[in-house]
Amino acid sequence: MRLLPTILATLVAASAQAAPPVTLDLWPGAAPGESATATPPEKDMPPQKEAKAVRRIANVSKPTLTHYAVPADRASGAAVVIAPGGGYNILAWDLEGEEVAAWLNSVGVTAFVLKYRVPRRPEDAKDAAPKVALIDAQRAIRLVRSRAKEFGIDPAKVGMLGFSAGGNLTALTCNNSETPQYAAVDAADEVSSRPDFAVLIYPAYLVEPKTGQLLDSVKVTAKTPPTFLAHAFDDPVTPVNSLAYALELKRVKVPCELHLYSAGGHGYGLRPAGPATTWPKRCEEWLATRTLTK
Repeated sequence: MRLLPTILATLVAASAQAAPPVTLDLWPGAAPGESATATPPEKDMPPQKEAKAVRRIANVSKPTLTHYAVPADRASGAAVVIAPGGGYNILAWDLEGEEVAAWLNSVGVTAFVLKYRVPRRPEDAKDAAPKVALIDAQRAIRLVRSRAKEFGIDPAKVGMLGFSAGGNLTALTCNNSETPQYAAVDAADEVSSRPDFAVLIYPAYLVEPKTGQLLDSVKVTAKTPPTFLAHAFDDPVTPVNSLAYALELKRVKVPCELHLYSAGGHGYGLRPAGPATTWPKRCEEWLATRTLTK
């Protein structure tokens, strides 16, 4: 499935001027909590010939960050760590990673696609974020912020964007910055893991299925960063996830913008999805109000 022509043209123009992406190791050695026998070898599954072709990455035990830089004359100073979705089983690498990085670059935002550890480990509860994924997300925010000068970004403008399970991971990262999930390994871990802003696109696993109440693991407070949310009403991953999160942000007076579309389903990224297709433009407008684009 192709991107919308207007978005595609913008992304092609932006990528033609940008430096090739660079992949960085997230950790200086073995990732905390990782066992040599935790998962089978990493598997990269290229897109298949189907209507919704997606490149999937499975069995991640060596997490990385792929850096998509913006030319200095077009950079806004903001950066975003992108968490692809995939049900904490795989990572939808192109759909909710590479394509999103190109879009962010097109509006002047430096992007980092996070390859966090999947699938869930045996000790992880069903429909809950693996602890190793939250460890990787906290480290990613810290690593980007600690190297802000090198990356040409403002350390006070480091955000996070996630889709589906990646949206869940983003929400947990936003609300657990005062609870380190691992012991410091180097100087990068001396800075905060709190994103300065967040974008949650059809986030999953935020509410208790029967009651629609936010889970205890999602501890929204006045320190939760400003957030943009988008969800489709017909999404099988219930839009109550976004609604409940937005209502809690309202209760604690954290700035929030929520877009609930009549249709779109789930797992579309930037690709055509009926009314929900317009979310990137709305997000650009929101980012601009916060002086995060150029």
